[in-house]
Amino acid sequence: MRILALDRGAKRVGAALSDETATISQPLEFIPAEPLAACLERIKTIAQDRQVGKIVVGLPLNMNGTHGPAADAARKFAAAVEQALGLPVKMWDERLTSVQANRLLIEAGMRRAQRKKKVDQSAAAFLLQSYLDATAQAPPDPP
Repeated sequence: MRILALDRGAKRVGAALSDETATISQPLEFIPAEPLAACLERIKTIAQDRQVGKIVVGLPLNMNGTHGPAADAARKFAAAVEQALGLPVKMWDERLTSVQANRLLIEAGMRRAQRKKKVDQSAAAFLLQSYLDATAQAPPDPP
């Protein structure tokens, strides 16, 4: 089963996809966050085309673990995705994924304009890999 990760930002939603064994994450693309209906339609197309069985949405917690306005917005987005697609949606801590993605892209020698286009999907890939690594050692989610 493939897993799709979504890292929602104010302007773009980064998307990453796992392999069929749900072991390795790979950046996929970014999707404009607005209008929401078009964003959800693109996510639905990706999920159908790539045979996705679960979606992981990044939960932007504050550094002290508390929930702020961004976490509330992410929860609303996750609920909209779940309703639109009818697939299980899991929220996952995304703290520092954008920092990791930017660092990686800088180390790769990517210019700022290019990084801006790639950071969202790279952050989604870090988010998904974190989820895959954690769930590989844990028992599966209940149905």
